[in-house]
Amino acid sequence: MNAMQKDFVLAVEGLTVSFDGFKAVNDLSFYVDENEIRVIIGPNGAGKTTVLDLICGRTKATTGSIRFRGKELTKMKEHEIVHAGVGRKFQNPSIYEDLTVFENLELSYPKGRNVWGALTFKRDKDVISKVEEIAEMIFLQDLLNKEAGLLSHGQKQWLEIGMLLIQNPDLLMLDEPVAGMSVAERKQTAELLNRITKNRSVIVIEHDMQFVQDIAHRVTVLHQGKVLSEGSMDRVKHDPKVVEVYLGH
Repeated sequence: MNAMQKDFVLAVEGLTVSFDGFKAVNDLSFYVDENEIRVIIGPNGAGKTTVLDLICGRTKATTGSIRFRGKELTKMKEHEIVHAGVGRKFQNPSIYEDLTVFENLELSYPKGRNVWGALTFKRDKDVISKVEEIAEMIFLQDLLNKEAGLLSHGQKQWLEIGMLLIQNPDLLMLDEPVAGMSVAERKQTAELLNRITKNRSVIVIEHDMQFVQDIAHRVTVLHQGKVLSEGSMDRVKHDPKVVEVYLGH
């Protein structure tokens, strides 16, 4: 397999996970490049979220390999995978609603990750400037003192992306980031994702095809836990198998 000769950020090979004999992911292989936005699409039950669960260690693989910058993730615990540089955002935003935008970002700043770090943590100028830099990136620079619970749905999603970005992951995984957003917020989210891949790779699961068109470098179509098709959005969109199984509905 000549794919091995290249250094990928993420190399998933022969990945299978069975739940009571049902293969949710079935001998799956795909490779993600540096600074790439990879979008995974497919019908419900195709195994999309399970793939993210496997990469971040939430679910353990039955067989197969997941290598991130050469490290075998299947052998690691969830928190070790986070420390290695993999960030994951779930479908529903998990932010601290009664804290301000600033405090949410500050809490996610890497210094406070262990108990001693959290106890000795000071709001120094490095922290403040980093929080301000991330807030600008996620369109919340004017709302730093606003309680997070008062943000719109889209702004809450951005805040959570910001809470991951402040930890500076090499690989960011987002599960349906624009679900429930207005058209304007979707456009801004596309702009945000295109901006943050200057120095990291991103895997996105999404159903909104216009959004996929706006962000995807490559698209992987899953069906029954396997890759049905892969390539540019244009190529995938015109693949008869994809039209039949997914886009035709």
